[in-house]
Amino acid sequence: MMNDQTRLNFFASAAEPCAYLENRNTVSAFANPHKDMDMPTYNTLIQHGFRRSGGYVYRPHCPNCQECISVRVLLKNQKFSRNELSTIRRNSDLTISRSKGKFHNEHFDLYRRYINSRHNDGSMANPGKADYHRFLICDWADTMFIEFRLNRVLIAVAVCDITSSGLSAVYTFFDSNYESRSPGHFAILTQIKEAKSRDLDYLYLGYWIKDCDKMSYKRRYKPLEGFIEDQWVTL
Repeated sequence: MMNDQTRLNFFASAAEPCAYLENRNTVSAFANPHKDMDMPTYNTLIQHGFRRSGGYVYRPHCPNCQECISVRVLLKNQKFSRNELSTIRRNSDLTISRSKGKFHNEHFDLYRRYINSRHNDGSMANPGKADYHRFLICDWADTMFIEFRLNRVLIAVAVCDITSSGLSAVYTFFDSNYESRSPGHFAILTQIKEAKSRDLDYLYLGYWIKDCDKMSYKRRYKPLEGFIEDQWVTL
């Protein structure tokens, strides 16, 4: 791992207020954006707790806080619970399709409506096409957009990367009029099924913080592993 960091020249970001825990600052370690990234390198980095946002690859590197834990669902022995099977049945009338990770106006229109209904008072509010592209589109990543439609109407999109060890759930956005279907939850269950169909070992869910309500949903997926002290352990 140190060889990868030396070759890629990792840097630390400037400290800024944490968006998840009050009265704390956050610092990230990120790969030099001026160096070419590729999927073989990212395949290694994601297994060491890294993640991407757009073309940037990073992981939390806060000097006085270790609360952000990279988590992944272990798929080898994973079985859906009754609640999960109920969610799958409730959405059995949806049409699910897959497309390459490229810009689509239809996706962007849904994303903009989702952000403005969920985050209209934050830094993500009123996103433009450039904001959307910087966040989700990446030229070097092997990215898949999973589309969920009801009677041909797009109601949700799950964005995920295809790595050598598993799928990485990047982001999900959906039409708030269909919240009763639990579209975010169903999107993760669909990605679990997709990863299994590809004979992959994991679904990476990004970072989990124990005391952050916004991230509590990640604990519902089992068996779950966390990257703690440079090794994956069962949570």
